[in-house]
Amino acid sequence: MSINKELSDREFAQREQGRLHSPYERELEFYSAVSAGDIERVKEFYSPLAVEGCGRLSADPLRNLKYHLIITIALMARFCVQAGMSMETAYTISDIYINRLDVSVNERQLNDIHREAFLEYARRMRKVNSGEAYSKHIVKCIDMIYNNIYSGIRVRELADLLGLSPQYLSKLFKSEVGVNISEFIMSRRIRAAENMLKYSEYSPLDIGNFLNFSSHSHFIACFRKATGCTPKQYREHFFRVSRNIGESDDPD
Repeated sequence: MSINKELSDREFAQREQGRLHSPYERELEFYSAVSAGDIERVKEFYSPLAVEGCGRLSADPLRNLKYHLIITIALMARFCVQAGMSMETAYTISDIYINRLDVSVNERQLNDIHREAFLEYARRMRKVNSGEAYSKHIVKCIDMIYNNIYSGIRVRELADLLGLSPQYLSKLFKSEVGVNISEFIMSRRIRAAENMLKYSEYSPLDIGNFLNFSSHSHFIACFRKATGCTPKQYREHFFRVSRNIGESDDPD
């Protein structure tokens, strides 16, 4: 079905009601400041999350704010990738904040996420632009680790793909990242498991299998070592905390 009539009707209504979208130039300047790592300039642009001049994406006020914040975070990620941030880092940060806003229950929580997200991107981009970020080999190595987080990848495979010796890659990775490659891979597998326990309905057994752990007991042992609790305890704690936050924010 054509949207031409609805488009025409909405544009007319928005002009009549003075609800035109915010100027593109101001949006571009904001995202450019984030991707440049200009924290001071970014703070100048900051104002609490609002939807005036942004169009209505939902009749529900809170859901409308969430939709606009998702768009903002997604655009920040893409601007930062274009400016040199690792794609996997940018999109994983985006995923983290979108997951957080998905379970938010009031406008205050969304405003906190809004401010934290653009400052996180700006701080990381300041490091990228100052040359404090990782070398190209390490950025590619980290991206390959993320791309193979479920299937698994070994140091020798990473080295072969990068055209380096395993010994040199291991030394370079440790000097730049601060941990060895196997520790880094394990930390990312555990982080992926945490997100799946929080935001999916997969069982701990399935999650361990998805992440290519050798056995369920191995998954539990690695997860407990990293977090101090079992996968089941971690999920129960997360939902208990989320429920308590929701109850404390209830206006009644």
